[in-house]
Amino acid sequence: MSPSQLTLSAPAKLNLFLHITGRRADGYHLLQTVFQLLDYGDELAFTLRNDSQIVLHCDNAELSGADNLVLRAAHLLRQHTACSVGVDIKLQKRIPTGAGLGGGSSDAATTLVALNVLWQCGLTRNTLADLGLRLGADVPVFVHGQSAWAEGVGELLQPVSLPARYYLVLSPDCHVSTAMIFSHQQLTRDTRAIKMAAFLAGQSQNDCELLVRQLYPEVNAALEWLSQFAPARMTGTGSSIFAAFNDEASARDVLLKLPAELDGPLKNIQGFVARGVNESALNSVG
Repeated sequence: MSPSQLTLSAPAKLNLFLHITGRRADGYHLLQTVFQLLDYGDELAFTLRNDSQIVLHCDNAELSGADNLVLRAAHLLRQHTACSVGVDIKLQKRIPTGAGLGGGSSDAATTLVALNVLWQCGLTRNTLADLGLRLGADVPVFVHGQSAWAEGVGELLQPVSLPARYYLVLSPDCHVSTAMIFSHQQLTRDTRAIKMAAFLAGQSQNDCELLVRQLYPEVNAALEWLSQFAPARMTGTGSSIFAAFNDEASARDVLLKLPAELDGPLKNIQGFVARGVNESALNSVG
């Protein structure tokens, strides 16, 4: 018997590197990256309704509009399956928006997986990932729930087993537009493709980082500050940055060094410490 409600976490991700290797005729960028899933994220609660309505309740009123990826994912699944059952969805946001941490994509993936169970759609993870790709290039990796080496536009995934690390993630008080960065004339789009061995040897970078640092002083200041303590890098198209540590205590020690009151570009910066995971809790569903 299918459950009538589910509560699931939607994990954040880091791009441990991001190379842009070309551009397709339709404008989408070809890339290489490693998606590292984290044990930190949003929480979504799904409860079946007695009618056909799909209703979203979000603790951030600004994110409750019809363009929210959670609603779009639910309606996309309904359109694909012709399911007429309604659902109440409660979304608790922890992942900052416009931060390169994949919050919206992860929420969408969690919605697809959860409603596939609650609505008894019977779709495979591959089918759900294909649906998710219509919503965004990062959605499939969250549907599959595994850290992965990614190519194509981010949909060609190869699961990877990454060493256990703790990450300090800092999110400056700015929203970076992915569309704006990817359409910018100064973006590097011809990085040579690498193999996994080159990444493991440290021969990688984030091709968006230099441009974002030039356009957003908040990101530049955060990278300068964190780089005092460990090698720091931007995730995705920003704005969040991160550094890896061998243990949780070391990461939290650096976070505590962040002054309580900051002025200028570092004002209102937020941070958290999370453990990198090779598999998300979403894989235990369905």
